[in-house]
Amino acid sequence: MNHATLRKALFAAALVAGLGTVPFAQVYAQDSAAASSKGDNQTVAGKADDAWITTKVKSEFAANKSVKATDISVSTSDGVVTLTGTVATAKEKSHAEKIAKGIKGVKSVDASGLTVSSSAAK
Repeated sequence: MNHATLRKALFAAALVAGLGTVPFAQVYAQDSAAASSKGDNQTVAGKADDAWITTKVKSEFAANKSVKATDISVSTSDGVVTLTGTVATAKEKSHAEKIAKGIKGVKSVDASGLTVSSSAAK
């Protein structure tokens, strides 16, 4: 094996080793951040469930033509989904609530932050 080939092989091995540690560093950072938030009594599993619920609600909105997903913000805390933003009609608001309530793990839906506005229909 000549020097150039050996150098390339060593560089490739170092690159693989270096990039392989990135996911572990991210997991460590997330675990450290979760452990340092003492004011929050929600478990990591609960936070993951809430994040999953939020993502699922947003994806259901995006897949549904009767709800304009880009105008609705979704957040979840302890299984309670909060919807905020603007919708075109009361029917769209109630449909958004119904979709959110249908997601597994949702305890309740607070849509009091959804405003019906005629300008949202444009």
